[in-house]
Amino acid sequence: MGIDLLIRSANLADGRTGVDIAIKDGHIAQMRPGIDSPGDEEIDASGCLVSAPFVDAHFHMDTALTDGLLRPNSSGTLLEGIGIWSELKDRLTYEGIVERAMRYCDWAVARGLLYIRTHVDITDPRLLAVQALLEVKRRVAPYIGLQLVAFPQNGILRTPTSMDNLVRSLSMGVEVVGGIPHFERTMADGAQSVRQLCELAASRGLRVDMHCDESDDPLSRHVETLAAEATRLGLQGRVTGSHLTSMHSMDNYYVSKLIPLMREAGLSVVANPLVNITLQGRHDTYPKRRGMTRVPELIAAGIDVAFGQDDVLDPFYGMGSADMLEVAHMGLHVAHMTGSADVLHAFSAITEVPARILGLEGYGLAVGRRADLVVLDARDPFDALRLRAGRLHVIKDGRVVSRSASQRAELFLPGREARVNFGRPILGSSP
Repeated sequence: MGIDLLIRSANLADGRTGVDIAIKDGHIAQMRPGIDSPGDEEIDASGCLVSAPFVDAHFHMDTALTDGLLRPNSSGTLLEGIGIWSELKDRLTYEGIVERAMRYCDWAVARGLLYIRTHVDITDPRLLAVQALLEVKRRVAPYIGLQLVAFPQNGILRTPTSMDNLVRSLSMGVEVVGGIPHFERTMADGAQSVRQLCELAASRGLRVDMHCDESDDPLSRHVETLAAEATRLGLQGRVTGSHLTSMHSMDNYYVSKLIPLMREAGLSVVANPLVNITLQGRHDTYPKRRGMTRVPELIAAGIDVAFGQDDVLDPFYGMGSADMLEVAHMGLHVAHMTGSADVLHAFSAITEVPARILGLEGYGLAVGRRADLVVLDARDPFDALRLRAGRLHVIKDGRVVSRSASQRAELFLPGREARVNFGRPILGSSP
């Protein structure tokens, strides 16, 4: 059997070292040390970490790279961001949305980010952003898997045309039903919106991903309704609650009831560390709440928790660069996940966990899976996160789609020349 691409001497996230990975016809054909057969093309990983590609389970590609197009978000708050976006989206053009999204997808490939779930605002009756992102999805299909969520930014009940727009967007090819119950006029309307949207998803056999309780208000408890509807409608394993920042402020007694309900309902969760830590706690003086949902507690309960990018250079967040290692790096700090097992959880929160949430088939490092891989300039997940390691090679379907140089440095100092490698030293047996 010929080998199209052979990666030699790879370290894997599960701790295996010195593994050769043989790729044939876009799939992983062999994974073991010491493969004798040569490859038509070879990459010497030399002990670098080889991982499945990064997956972003929560993003807004229609807003990406729009920061400053209308005016800057001077307060940096969520409400001002929503206000700016509400004015800006009526002025956007199809061509502009496509151009910015394609530029972002180029960034993503260079960062090893090959699967993205993006919410798309459907409150514009033209559905311009939906049309644009469906075209982007078609264009990037050879190298990025793009999954679209119909997102009623202004509320499904608060805006009279939103439900019709959402249904039309699903008929056009959008795959996931979204919502934003905490943005409805009343708590009762929020609960009603969750019921209606989950019923719509169940009737069409679709997944659900709702912006839910993105608030500092501990009484914003729509995730409870989301869990109840998932159970009632048999949607277990197909429903995601994104953000859930109000859980940060809830009392422990209520959370001790809520988390088992979420587990029973098969809910998954996406926290967005960079944006949650930036937008929440804005009404606090001191002490300031951290604002991200209860990631370690949810993981301990057996609930899938992913980290998402959420926004990049838009009215909601004026930073970001499609780097999921940066996202997880912030996440492990905010959530106090610096223990050795916690760091591995943080790495899985941008790889296999969001892959499960998106329902990706053929994802992961195993024989027979798609040959989608990233060679990182680090020897293990700990160093990858610590350094936000460079992506030396990005491979999609067995083909190299991006290469970057090593981040090592050569120093020329007075009385000393040295080469710097930022990886952790290999320690001997003595302290």
